[in-house]
Amino acid sequence: MRKLGGTLAGGIAAVTLIASGALAQDGQDAPPEAAEAETGETETVETDASFDEAFPQMVSDPMVQGDIAPPGPLVQDWSVSAAQELIEVIEGIGAEGLDPRDYDLQALKTSVQSGPSDELNQLASQNFVWLVEDLRDGRTPMDAREQWFVVDPDRDKYRTADLLTKALETGDVRGTLMELNPTHEDYARLREELAKTPESDTARRKLIRANMDRWRWLQRDLGRLYLLTNVPEYQLRLTAGDKIFTYRTIVGKPGRTATPQLAEMVEGVVFNPTWTVPQSIVKGEGLGNKVLNNPAWAKRNGYKATKGANGWISVVQQPGPGNSLGRMKLEMPNPHAIFFHDTPSRHLFATENRALSHGCIRTERALELAITMAILGKGATKDEAIAIATSGEYTKVPIKRQLPAYITYFTMATDINGEMRTFKDIYGRDEPVLASLDKPRVKDRSNVIDDEVIVIENDPRDGA
Repeated sequence: MRKLGGTLAGGIAAVTLIASGALAQDGQDAPPEAAEAETGETETVETDASFDEAFPQMVSDPMVQGDIAPPGPLVQDWSVSAAQELIEVIEGIGAEGLDPRDYDLQALKTSVQSGPSDELNQLASQNFVWLVEDLRDGRTPMDAREQWFVVDPDRDKYRTADLLTKALETGDVRGTLMELNPTHEDYARLREELAKTPESDTARRKLIRANMDRWRWLQRDLGRLYLLTNVPEYQLRLTAGDKIFTYRTIVGKPGRTATPQLAEMVEGVVFNPTWTVPQSIVKGEGLGNKVLNNPAWAKRNGYKATKGANGWISVVQQPGPGNSLGRMKLEMPNPHAIFFHDTPSRHLFATENRALSHGCIRTERALELAITMAILGKGATKDEAIAIATSGEYTKVPIKRQLPAYITYFTMATDINGEMRTFKDIYGRDEPVLASLDKPRVKDRSNVIDDEVIVIENDPRDGA
């Protein structure tokens, strides 16, 4: 029996199964470990319990768009039959959580009665464009999306004028518009929930509609391999093809340390990280002087301090079991300084309210996740990743296949047991979205994100 310090047999088996399965679905041969995992003939690994941490979700390759033709005109010629189909789509658009009153339905009906005309072309094209914008980009204006920093590529991928041309050339107006719906199963589940919720239950229907719209804020198809965490649920999901694995999270405290909504690329995995302590702690809490004046305490807690000639003190916590970032972090460059990491305070994952951090996301079974990310990102083999993880030394593993991670905020969604649930609106982000549903549709909406970027000065000791 080969002993690997700091590993867990079940965790290694899960890493092998997920990574090999995802690689196989990515059009590659699964590594030899995969065949062993599928036949049950995996190597027995002796472990200690410290490997029993977290697993999150991964993401698909970024969309690359080459040279494309210029878009067609936004006003095109409509036949009466195509306009009639458009009218039917608007009349039934409530099933998608949108409001038929947002569109010029009556004017369109009147124009159709007169047959083909410039007026019909104008009205039908305008209403089609509005439907595209709402179905593709979401109806909620940017000023109602609090701490939302996701750039949705769908506007460039599914260009409005191209869709208009396609609908009229194929004669399939409904099909062209419905192809814009998010492909994630949760959107379909929310639509089903809306259909069976009585019209009299206006509050629930509005909440369903708000969360359906949140799916439209993301790109239509997230891919087959991605990380997605739903902040109010305190859960992270690893989606690898048709397999989904779930892991508990700790997220930012309400206020300026609330976790923002992002879609970023994971560029690397840091095993056995160091933590460079922010000056608000070094100076503001006196940690710098404490480390310099109490070497025994500093060594016990893994702190090293350096004092410059100008009196400036810098403090770095070294790798080790007590490191505030735990045993791994995912490199995910972004202006908010948000990333996923481990924690030595793993007992906190058992608490119900896990909005405890300074903004970054702490992840259960994090070392297991880190190894999986290194394998799936083609930065290391399984054996290499395990050796690095258990070395105790700071090691950054760049990954060749950068993986997207989505940080989302759904207050109604399918939970980890497959049941539709509502989650506490821990940051109060529902109110502006719900309020926007009661207001007239905003025309000529901007897609420019202008919310305040709050740079997180991470204190991973929060809540510990």
